[in-house]
Amino acid sequence: MNRITNRLAVIACLLFLALRLCAGQELQTRARYVLRSGDTLELQYRLTPDLNQIVVIQPDGYVNLNVAGDLHVGGLTVQQAHDLIISKADARLNNPELNLILKDFTHPSVTVAGEVSHPGKIELRENTSALGAVMSSGGFTGNAKSGQVLIFRKVNDSFAEVKQLDLAKIKKDKDLERDMELEPGDVVYVPRDRIATLQHYLSLTNVGMYFDPTTFFH
Repeated sequence: MNRITNRLAVIACLLFLALRLCAGQELQTRARYVLRSGDTLELQYRLTPDLNQIVVIQPDGYVNLNVAGDLHVGGLTVQQAHDLIISKADARLNNPELNLILKDFTHPSVTVAGEVSHPGKIELRENTSALGAVMSSGGFTGNAKSGQVLIFRKVNDSFAEVKQLDLAKIKKDKDLERDMELEPGDVVYVPRDRIATLQHYLSLTNVGMYFDPTTFFH
């Protein structure tokens, strides 16, 4: 019995250490910035400077490179993109040496659409609520249904989560619990007419009933 207990204890310890290791690796990965559409990259080849270039990542995550053609770098870290470019450049260059620089990046932002005075993107420089984003967009128009403001949050390449807020109640009751903090990429939509039925998740195709999703979701 003691031998079995000891074995179980050893197995438990090994599992614990494995989980700690995986968690540490995941945190380390999350700590690195991943490239996204709109980011600007500068490629500097030490031995072949005539191939140097500056590129902007397209909405689909691709860049067009002099030595490698179209490459998908969206979602990669700078180091991963560097290694991918080197692996492709090897077919044309002999031992290429590349310095890959992230010159500019897409600043975290949300979009306010619909019945606000100045619809468009707002950079997130601090914690911002849905009502704060509306106020930063000039406030509601006279036709706005402020009691049924929708928050669209993309969950993958096919679907968006939809949350409904009654911001009219906040203005009247100062009930901040009815508001919500926004995340980068959120779309705040203020409708003109009341929406009778609303699903908790919508395909990005159906989001087009309210606005063009390709304008905001990349």
